[in-house]
Amino acid sequence: MVSKTNTLFVGKVYERFDELHSTNDWAAELIAKSKPAEGTVVRADTQTAGRGQFGSRWMSPPGQNLLLSVILYPHWLAVQDQFYLSMAVALALHDTISRPACTVKWPNDVYLGDKKTAGILIQNTLSGASIQTSVVGIGLNVNQITFDPALPNPTSLAAFTGATFGLDVVMVQLFECLEQRYLQLKSGRLAEIKSDYEAILYRRNERSRFVRTADGCLFDGTILGVAPSGHLRVDVANEGVSFFDLKEIRLG
Repeated sequence: MVSKTNTLFVGKVYERFDELHSTNDWAAELIAKSKPAEGTVVRADTQTAGRGQFGSRWMSPPGQNLLLSVILYPHWLAVQDQFYLSMAVALALHDTISRPACTVKWPNDVYLGDKKTAGILIQNTLSGASIQTSVVGIGLNVNQITFDPALPNPTSLAAFTGATFGLDVVMVQLFECLEQRYLQLKSGRLAEIKSDYEAILYRRNERSRFVRTADGCLFDGTILGVAPSGHLRVDVANEGVSFFDLKEIRLG
């Protein structure tokens, strides 16, 4: 349990490790062995095989950043609405960072300026038309200053602000923001979540250059928002509004 956490359930059960293969994997094992309480958090100071979206690696030196997974049971959320959970988690990170320069690059990378400071990996198990369990993996760069040059555009709270942050202080704030956004979702306020998410989309309403993943074709367009399914809504130059699935396009 984390002390001084002003939450109802997120972080009330708390497991911390010096090192894990992956906090998401450990959380999934907990679910398989026994049903831990909703809001159970698994945190590691470092991971040997941390993962991001679409098989990418999440690399972090020990003790500098927040690496954790939260177990949730959104059985009330329809499979067709699962992107709303992703939006809610991204908003929680945005609320935690709470800086004007913070945006969310679709689908759920959290940016400070033009650099990535946090990533999210949500792994759902489904039953029929509903979600049974969700393991919400979060990697938030907090105090790391130097980064692997192979990474395209990393930053951290410390690198961006010039200040050093207490990891536990940031974590407690994250727990509170995550619980608030999760309860907003649970109460059915889907339109609010979508509106809040679209308001902080990286490069929304700005003409941008995109690359089609399949063929490398370049095109200009303007991000307008997202569909409830999670597809990105783009006003493509000379073509009109189109919807793109995850990894169909990327910003050029």
